Amino acid sequence: MDTSFQGFLNPSSELQSGNHRARFEISYPIDNNNNNNLVNLGFNLIPNTPFTDFSDTPLLRYINEMLMEEDMEDQTHMLQESLDFQSKEKSFYEAIGQKYPPSPSPQPEPEPARFSQNIESPDYNNPFLCPYSSSSTSSDGNSSGYLIDIVNPIRSKRNHVNVETGPEKDDEEERSSKIPALNTELDSLVDEFDSMLLNSVGEGRERFGAYREDLKNDVNKDKKQLKGGNGKRARNVKKQNKKKEVIDLRTLLFNCAQAVAADDRPCANEFLKKIRQHSSPCGDANQRLAHYFSDALEARLAGSGSQIYKSIVTRRTKASEYLRAYYISLASAPFKKISNLAMSRTIINKARKAKKVHIINFGILYGFEWPNFIQRIAERENGPPRIKITGIDFPQPGFKPAERVEDTGRRLARFAEKFNVPFEYNAIAQKWETIKIEDLKIEKDEFVAVTCMYRSKNLPDETVMTHSSRTLVLDLIRKIKPNIFVHGIVNGTYSAPFFLTRFREVLYHFTAMFDMLEASVPRGRPERALIEREIFAREAFNVVACEGWERVERPETYKQWQVRNMKAGFEQVSFDREIIQEAMEKGKMFFHKDFLIDEQSKWILLGWRGRIINAISCWKPV
Repeated sequence: MDTSFQGFLNPSSELQSGNHRARFEISYPIDNNNNNNLVNLGFNLIPNTPFTDFSDTPLLRYINEMLMEEDMEDQTHMLQESLDFQSKEKSFYEAIGQKYPPSPSPQPEPEPARFSQNIESPDYNNPFLCPYSSSSTSSDGNSSGYLIDIVNPIRSKRNHVNVETGPEKDDEEERSSKIPALNTELDSLVDEFDSMLLNSVGEGRERFGAYREDLKNDVNKDKKQLKGGNGKRARNVKKQNKKKEVIDLRTLLFNCAQAVAADDRPCANEFLKKIRQHSSPCGDANQRLAHYFSDALEARLAGSGSQIYKSIVTRRTKASEYLRAYYISLASAPFKKISNLAMSRTIINKARKAKKVHIINFGILYGFEWPNFIQRIAERENGPPRIKITGIDFPQPGFKPAERVEDTGRRLARFAEKFNVPFEYNAIAQKWETIKIEDLKIEKDEFVAVTCMYRSKNLPDETVMTHSSRTLVLDLIRKIKPNIFVHGIVNGTYSAPFFLTRFREVLYHFTAMFDMLEASVPRGRPERALIEREIFAREAFNVVACEGWERVERPETYKQWQVRNMKAGFEQVSFDREIIQEAMEKGKMFFHKDFLIDEQSKWILLGWRGRIINAISCWKPV
């Protein structure tokens, strides 16, 4: 199979897309001999699609394209990657008196891929907050200090070649960021996503709706099985349920936390033993909650919370598992859908007449929210504006600290091309508070929108450092003078310095989260177990078992963030009434009746059974 690629773009390249020219700050390869395959696997602009379509088809197709391009099994989806290997390797070189080897030089291929990026080197003394040196470097592909490998996204392996030494040896390959060929499981997943998502909007909506109905039906089946059938079986189930009601797992957990706080080890171990007997990762919501919280309490009691959390955050998740979990979260809860709707619609409405739109996204991750936005703005009556997205995220340790941010840009650039939207992308991977306005490359005639969705909870607050990173980042955003600032936060009260107060609040918060999945996702779905284990349990473990700078989960309430934003020099702006109306209608139409979607003090509040989980707001500098 011919794996050669042609048509590399550099920063000065222009791509003809219909009547538009797209200039790229990053570049990606185009296989001119395989354009048909590219089109089949990509996105098609569907004219006359109503904006109120809520199927998220472009988003889900974007996930499919992401599968085709990268091996997500070599990446983590949280803040950290494995740091142990890098730090131990560095210590080994220091012990033998040798200098730690620099990153490999980039391949000198014709027209190499170039990136606009800001990268910092990791400080291995802090494996949790990703603090990095304050120096900021802006470089292109010839000076970035790491390999940029262009591969066939489906069948080929990347070949790491150093221009000075030739093909790298096996031990050097071990230190390099490996991208193995995608396996049969991933190929079959691509076919699955093709059959589900690569259709017209109408058919895609039907498939997504059918999937959501399947979830509801399976949940109802679970409920019927729990209630039991007729006669003897029903009576036996009722007797078992009565026995279970005697065990109040949440009370046991809090009593255990009190014993742990008092360092009463015999008492704490006795509570843990009793909790273990009545908890399970496969049981009901309370049993699953108790199972994971007991792990955190046990780690805190043993004083090993930091070490265990480090191993948790470096644990890898298969691409197939992660993407199915994301898909099921779209179908079962309105949080992501409503957030994306409010953010994208607000930007489009405010930038209705703008010719250039610059979106500065703090915490872009994989950029799931932007494909839908690009498609919608491509349908604008007066034609699409030029879109520039500055993707900001924490750097990944290793030879390619900006790899994830850059990969996101490549996918978004290719997606924008298919919709004939002029597009630029600027990748920044460094500590947010060290970013300078010059790094953002803001032009005078741009409509500037800043977004930060649910990632500000991981910024250190005043209890960790004198100059709060939250204040510094808000000051930076104010200096940007954006036309609009959309801020989504996790509404939580479990950031107290006192352990018992914090434990009680985090227990209440995640009781709601586990209960939400119990009501909307069948127990037997592996995607539910993945969400509970890799997201809920991980965050709860950090709050319960870690202290000081190692405790990175520090949410605040939306009222606290409102005060912060106002002190930083922002004025709150109301969301358009039709956005709020549509969000409420869609929430009632597609999701469980106990989900909360409300407006209060100009915030859109999202929650479960009366408890606010997320909140979204809109701001502008005073």
